[in-house]
Amino acid sequence: MFLTITTTGTPERPATDLGYLLHKHPDKAQAFSTSYGKAHVLYPEADAERCTAALLLEVDAVALVRRGKAKGRGGAPDAALAQYVNDRPYAASSLLAVALSNVFSSAMRGVCNARPERAAQPLPLRVEVPALPARGGPDLVRRLFEPLRWTVTAEPVALDAEFPEWGDSRYVHLVLESETLTLAEALRHLYVLLPVLDDAKHYWVAPDEVDKLLRAGEGWLPEHPEQKLITSRYLSRRWSLTRQAMERLELVRLAETDDSEVEEIDNAVEAEAETEEKPTPLAVQRRDAIVAALQESGAARVLDLGCGQGQLVQALLKDVRFTEIVGVDVSMRALTIASRRLKLDRMGERQASRVTLLQGSLAYTDTRLKGYDAAVLSEVIEHLDLPRLPALEYAVFGSARPRTVLVTTPNVEYNVRWESLPAGHVRHGDHRFEWTREEFRTWAAAVAERHGYDVEFRPVGPDDPEVGPPTQMAVFVMSTADSRNPNEKEAKAA
Repeated sequence: MFLTITTTGTPERPATDLGYLLHKHPDKAQAFSTSYGKAHVLYPEADAERCTAALLLEVDAVALVRRGKAKGRGGAPDAALAQYVNDRPYAASSLLAVALSNVFSSAMRGVCNARPERAAQPLPLRVEVPALPARGGPDLVRRLFEPLRWTVTAEPVALDAEFPEWGDSRYVHLVLESETLTLAEALRHLYVLLPVLDDAKHYWVAPDEVDKLLRAGEGWLPEHPEQKLITSRYLSRRWSLTRQAMERLELVRLAETDDSEVEEIDNAVEAEAETEEKPTPLAVQRRDAIVAALQESGAARVLDLGCGQGQLVQALLKDVRFTEIVGVDVSMRALTIASRRLKLDRMGERQASRVTLLQGSLAYTDTRLKGYDAAVLSEVIEHLDLPRLPALEYAVFGSARPRTVLVTTPNVEYNVRWESLPAGHVRHGDHRFEWTREEFRTWAAAVAERHGYDVEFRPVGPDDPEVGPPTQMAVFVMSTADSRNPNEKEAKAA
């Protein structure tokens, strides 16, 4: 992806001062490493009359997949391919905005010790972005930039120049021109509005993004007619963050109108400790539901299959009714972390005798897992490719055969209630699938029938009347006819 910044000058105020303002020498081509590739700064032209700085960002598609959020549901070939074949290396987006911030950070703050007077003065500026995704089209581009004193040329890019009947793509060739803005103001406009027009971010939007938005939007965002749209899109439509940002922007606007400081406006309530009770995290609700179901089953010897870092094992150890707890995971690193969490090396002998950590794959039968009262598969099945589920099913229900099996998995229908989760995305990058309630019930009922279990379903977390709970749990209990030991059944058959 590519962006150029051009200015003109006079012999008294040469255009090459742009190099001082950007802190990048016009006679050099420089490269900067980023988390997603390499950024290059070069000057195609640099003399007293005209100077152009170009920022070229080479995106590493593989690094973007490894570091970024998962796109689409796992298991679908087109979704997997789309992670690597997309417009991210070519179209201006949040990737380019982050590169602008990293490479021109001092310029964005208006800092220039060599030419401080030039940094504070408006410049004749021309910014060109050859390929900019614009969700909203050229009209939205003009609505965003024209109130900021830019002259805007946004030409739609054809889907294919050889087939004009196909119409225009969602990309525009953008040219911005102004003689009334400082370079710092121009860079801050680009930093905010490029990802807003793309309407997507390549990284997790955390609460500190509100501060970044307010810093970059200082002096222009509080009065912008599209303030709400800009704020919402910049914060990836996370409504809680958007509301927080809008409230702070309104305080800034009121303070500017009243010619006072924000702190003077926002003094209606004395500072005091937060008293509002925080909601219980879903992970805690899930563990509590599992422990309650195990207590109800009367199990004493429990398997935690796919135990991860040992959170559930730790919770079970607090209840003396669970006399033997075995955590199993394929990852040695996870088991090492679990051992540290449980402090196994410092645990008393009696307590240590209750817990065992084993490395093993749930895709294979394991005689070590036979003879237990209960087994838990908490948020495990969705990490397996669908073709491998039958192997896990047989290893647990056909070979190990505990009397009770608890299985929890995300309810994909509830995803629309997660304000931070873009539409079509799964909750974790390693999820190969996420099931609806009907899909989960169909699978669980078939497993129960094949292996001689009865199954019931319970919600975990708030049970939304429209989309159900965030987590769904199946409780499998071995049927009475199948709960006798093998010798007893063989004797009866004889």
